[in-house]
Amino acid sequence: MIMKLVLFFLLLHYYSTLTLTLAQVSSMAPALAPAVPALTNVTKILEKAGQFTIFIGLMKSTRVSNQLPDQLKDSNNGITILAPSNDAFSTLKSGTLNSLSDEQKVKLVQFHIVPTYISSSQFQTISNPVRTQAGDSGDGNFPLNVTTDGNSVNLTSGLTNTSVSATVFTDGQVAVYQIDKVLQPSQIFDPRPPAPAPAPENTKKKREIDMADSPDDDSTTDKSKAVRFTVEKNVGLLGISVIILLH
Repeated sequence: MIMKLVLFFLLLHYYSTLTLTLAQVSSMAPALAPAVPALTNVTKILEKAGQFTIFIGLMKSTRVSNQLPDQLKDSNNGITILAPSNDAFSTLKSGTLNSLSDEQKVKLVQFHIVPTYISSSQFQTISNPVRTQAGDSGDGNFPLNVTTDGNSVNLTSGLTNTSVSATVFTDGQVAVYQIDKVLQPSQIFDPRPPAPAPAPENTKKKREIDMADSPDDDSTTDKSKAVRFTVEKNVGLLGISVIILLH
């Protein structure tokens, strides 16, 4: 009986010691880092939707699609894609896309990307002009304006008026909306000619001085007549003097 009691207390002591050791090890172990949420793949979303093959092709050829994951990773603002459908591209004049330079194609795609997440309700209170990835609209560069009429969201680039026809995807990080026309920024499709450079100030002043110093035609003519009259008068007087001396 005594041996059984001794064995019981030994086992009890061993169990309590083991429990304490495991607790100490657990407290010393570093806390597990929270799982990083997977980044939304915009290209796959558009491919799954099925009617954005032209826009997907532009995103890939300009490499804008490669930049989106880094933008999502480096910012907590999210992004909003205004995706023109294939039917939207069919409304462009034939050869429009082929006539654009590589840089213009990049700007065109970026003009359809807003570097912040916009829910459908936030369109109601958004401030114009909306800044896109194509440029800073605050400087009048690639401005995009949004107006709403009830649940209808209308977009204008200055050359294009269109509307949001469907919500393709939204998850609080990325929003993808289908639009009925390709947004054409005036900086690409209707660029204004540069203003003529002003004349250099020194050249302008020199021209004014030269004009002030140069005699006009009437003054030159008058001086020529005066010289001729003086010569003729002197010749006449000389002739009279000679005749007097001879007599």
